[in-house]
Amino acid sequence: MKIGIIGATGNAGSALFAEAAKRGHQTTAIARNPARAAEVLGDDAAILERDAFDLTAEDLAGFDVVVNAFGAAPDQAHLHVDLTQSLVDQGRGEHAPRLVFILGAGSLTTGGDNHLFVEDLRNLPGAEAWVSIPENQLKQLEQLRTVTEVDWVGVSPSAQFTPGEATKPTLGGDALLYAPDGESHTTTGTMAVAILDEIEEPAHRLTRFTVSDS
Repeated sequence: MKIGIIGATGNAGSALFAEAAKRGHQTTAIARNPARAAEVLGDDAAILERDAFDLTAEDLAGFDVVVNAFGAAPDQAHLHVDLTQSLVDQGRGEHAPRLVFILGAGSLTTGGDNHLFVEDLRNLPGAEAWVSIPENQLKQLEQLRTVTEVDWVGVSPSAQFTPGEATKPTLGGDALLYAPDGESHTTTGTMAVAILDEIEEPAHRLTRFTVSDS
């Protein structure tokens, strides 16, 4: 398949790029800075030099799947929502690709009352410095849930999303998952495996699922 990855130089995006390439897919990094992308992904990496916000319907039509692994700083967290809208707007039409969005864990539910995990995050010390990111990722999911004319799927990690090797992914729905060690965590490697599995054998459409380490 032809797979485009937005945010391919980040932790999640670079793990996805490596996993997709390992499986033999025609994988392209969509990046504003091709030199940086080549530094992270290798000089032989296929790179489309483009700001994600400037992607056109024609650009997207060149891929079977586009994965949005974009990450923004806390003071620009609204860009998660803005980019999602832009991709949805450009991702309509006969030759549009499937869109895969990496979402945060804040939109998952937890506890006996099934409250949103972002409510717990807001209560952590110093949360005011970064909580805008999970808050906007929640808005991102709410936004996607209104979209029916574009083939999309969202994927959320567990509470701790860190660089690391892949384990066998454990999948869930809208509730926060916990690994066998009792902690809630997902490595970028596990996330990459889960997303590529979904790309190759679609099991979720117009919905979000979550991934945990095993």
